[in-house]
Amino acid sequence: MLLLEGAQAGLNWITILNKRENYRRCFDGFDPHKIAAYSDARIDQLLQDPGIVRNRLKIRSARTNARAFLAVQEEFKSFNDYIWQFVEGAPRQNAWKAMSQVPASTDESKIISRDLKRRGFTFVGSTICYAFMQATGMVNDHLVSCFRYRTMVR
Repeated sequence: MLLLEGAQAGLNWITILNKRENYRRCFDGFDPHKIAAYSDARIDQLLQDPGIVRNRLKIRSARTNARAFLAVQEEFKSFNDYIWQFVEGAPRQNAWKAMSQVPASTDESKIISRDLKRRGFTFVGSTICYAFMQATGMVNDHLVSCFRYRTMVR
């Protein structure tokens, strides 16, 4: 998920969603062990694939982040344990009434961003981190009028 969030930086999210299966194919099913081992030649090969966003920095970031991800797993036993500590293991429940209330980033996403960068991750600004939090259920930003809101409240 973090790989896709980073690829989305500066682009419309639908662009990445439409290429999701290509990303899955190109990045070995998002296996961090395989991605961490990519050679420069493999990076060059990915840059030729029209099915993904062909940005050298973003593609190299996938390898860099896979290596950092594995280091976090080693230290915390799982990336899940690491990332959920920032919300004390429970999703943040918001009660927004309008989309204009939903933030692009929060103090928590800024803290996560700083910590990920300190650990060697790239393309993990606070807005990307907040989008990651939304996508993984760390924060419930469904509007209270949304049919999904109540099912997400724990």
